[in-house]
Amino acid sequence: MKKLSKQATGKGPADWFTGEVWFDEIYRGDEPSRARVNSVHFTPGGHTAWHMHTNGQTLHVTEGVGLVQARGGEVIVMRPGDTVHTPPGEWHWHGATRTDFMTHLAIWDGTGDPDVPETTWGEHVTDAEYDAANGNG
Repeated sequence: MKKLSKQATGKGPADWFTGEVWFDEIYRGDEPSRARVNSVHFTPGGHTAWHMHTNGQTLHVTEGVGLVQARGGEVIVMRPGDTVHTPPGEWHWHGATRTDFMTHLAIWDGTGDPDVPETTWGEHVTDAEYDAANGNG
C-alpha cells in the first residue's frame, strides 16, 4: 500500500473549457489499472467543450447544480449524489448552470495505448446551445 501524493490544482485549458474550471487529479492508476479520477470544479457558467471518451466516462456530482447533454440528446440536470454515465464514443458536454457552482468526480479508464487518446476534444458549446440547456433557448 502507498499513499499517493496530491497533484497541484490545475486550471482547465481554454481549448477544453468555457469559463473558470479547475481540477484536482485524485487518481491515475498504474498499469494494469487504467482508472482515472478527477475532481472538477466549475464556477457558474463554466462548462466543457464537446468531447468524447474512448472508454466512456462516469460523472458523480458532489456539490452544486450541473448540466450534462449528449449530442442531440436531452439536457440532464445533475445535483449532489447524482451519477451519470456517458458510453464509449458518445459526444457530450457538462458543467455548471449559469447561476450555480458545481463539482463532480470524473471517472474514466485510460486506453493503455499511447497512440489512442483517452479523450477527444471537439468544438466549444455555442452560446445558443448553452442558453437552451439553461432554459433560456
